[in-house]
Amino acid sequence: MYNRNLNLPLEGISSIFLFGPRGTGKTAFLKANIKDSIYLDLLDFTTYSTLAANPSRLETFIPPNYQEWVIIDEVQKIPALLNEVHRLIESRKTKFILTGSSARKLRKGDVNLLAGRALTYKMHPLIAQELGEDFNLSTAMQFGLLPAAVTHSDPKKYLESYTQTYIQEEIIQEGLTRNIGAFTRFLEVASFSQGEVLNTSEIARELGLNRLVVANYFEILEDLLLSIRISPFTQRAKRKVIAHQKFYFFDVGVFKALRPNGPLDTVSESDGAGLETLFLQSLRAVNDYHELDYDIHFWRTQTGQEVDFVIYGPNGLHAFEIKRSAQVTSTSLKGLKAFGKDYPEAKLYLLHLGKQREYHGPIQAIPLHEALLKLPEIIGTFTK
Repeated sequence: MYNRNLNLPLEGISSIFLFGPRGTGKTAFLKANIKDSIYLDLLDFTTYSTLAANPSRLETFIPPNYQEWVIIDEVQKIPALLNEVHRLIESRKTKFILTGSSARKLRKGDVNLLAGRALTYKMHPLIAQELGEDFNLSTAMQFGLLPAAVTHSDPKKYLESYTQTYIQEEIIQEGLTRNIGAFTRFLEVASFSQGEVLNTSEIARELGLNRLVVANYFEILEDLLLSIRISPFTQRAKRKVIAHQKFYFFDVGVFKALRPNGPLDTVSESDGAGLETLFLQSLRAVNDYHELDYDIHFWRTQTGQEVDFVIYGPNGLHAFEIKRSAQVTSTSLKGLKAFGKDYPEAKLYLLHLGKQREYHGPIQAIPLHEALLKLPEIIGTFTK
């Protein structure tokens, strides 16, 4: 097991919410870092049925005067359990770690989210810093960085099973949609929107569905923590920028598993989006693990100037353009130059597949492999 950069306050007294997509390693991390705990897995049928029928029975699983952690895995399965968690925090000072791979049921107005009595953290797929010498850019691009995909003897089969498991266990069992066939087709079509400005009306027409149904499908993906939408950067905008969001699945391996490939597909079509996805998932992880508080955006003007990612926060303003080429050309620098003209205080980076750093005025051109390994330094982790 790889050492993770997630830093939970396990010596503290506050309870903890730990959210992350299924398979990112939440349970393995907790079991490796907490030697003494009570562990309740709500994916276990007996445990689930007992507590679902009577959430107050939670107290019977905990000895009197117990001082160690109580871990409840997949707490979103029984939202009513949070009322009992709240009561035990107040009455017995019990410390809980509550993991979840879905936020859908927890967003309902009547769900008790403990009113600040639990700190919230996020778990992401592996990142280059955690893999160290085992990090391989080509393998990561093909199979992503879910822990099991990294270590599995057949990562392709694992990822196929992973996406099917989500459809069967989360979508069907939770009754998130009545038309599983339409949702399955939607997942394939959504994969072609990876890294693109989202147009739900166009996707709805392609699927023959109502636009509101498709919009709900995208919300389901986000609630299951399977995707993210990022908004355009508009701070002090000097040019007209587009208003629509861009869409990404959370892991490049999951994206590749969902996207069908045929004889008319080119490598550049999926690999370009894949490179962006790999960078974005790493950026999100570093941002969360080191509590950098960046907001993640993209920049695209109505005249076509664009930058793939813009991050803005206490550690400054950074702009990143991701290119599949090993060569740095004037065309590849065009968007960053335009952004730098509008935002001279920004730090500008072109990430490419070459082997050498280059410097083009204020723009640093950095090999993507190097950038992923040194991302904490690049975006200012050590300034906090």
